[in-house]
Amino acid sequence: MSRGIPRPLGGRRMVNDTLAQSARAAHDWGLASWLGGTMYGQFALNPAVAKIDDKRERGKVVNAAWTGYNLINAISLGSVAVGWFASRLTETRPDRLTAEERKLAVAKDGLTLAALGTGIASAVHGARLAREAPEGAVPIERGTKPTLETPPDAARAQRSLAGLSILNIASGVGLVVVNALLAQREHSRPPLRRALLRRS
Repeated sequence: MSRGIPRPLGGRRMVNDTLAQSARAAHDWGLASWLGGTMYGQFALNPAVAKIDDKRERGKVVNAAWTGYNLINAISLGSVAVGWFASRLTETRPDRLTAEERKLAVAKDGLTLAALGTGIASAVHGARLAREAPEGAVPIERGTKPTLETPPDAARAQRSLAGLSILNIASGVGLVVVNALLAQREHSRPPLRRALLRRS
């Protein structure tokens, strides 16, 4: 069937190939952008600010960096979620998947929700931290580690961010692994079987 023409699916009409491919590309871009940025922040930026002598300047730099990336992070996470859950209504509906693929798809559902939950919670706690001082200049030891001078509310926000960041990254790594397993199963199917499934 030619590209761009909606294909029937179980009595319904599907989105066309161009739209499906665009959603998949947005999903993959979002996953790369969000996970890469979050890992960089957690393992490079947050520890590196300890090199700055002024502890308030550390907070100012960290909060400015994360505030600047928040919009990209939000768009990226949104692309991951929209791209995946849209496909659950079309290409990855349970009746179009093998038993193993259905298990992987359910795992991806959970990981996507975990990514959204921890991502939103991280943004909330990050905003709380930045509001604790003008221009986000909260005295800190590192990005997610308070110092003795850190105000109590800011210290709590940092400790929450430390745990949420790890969970957020873990959900992202999990999504990458599940994506790879799903892709491998799709490639492993004989071409004729793939064609029949697309037209069933």
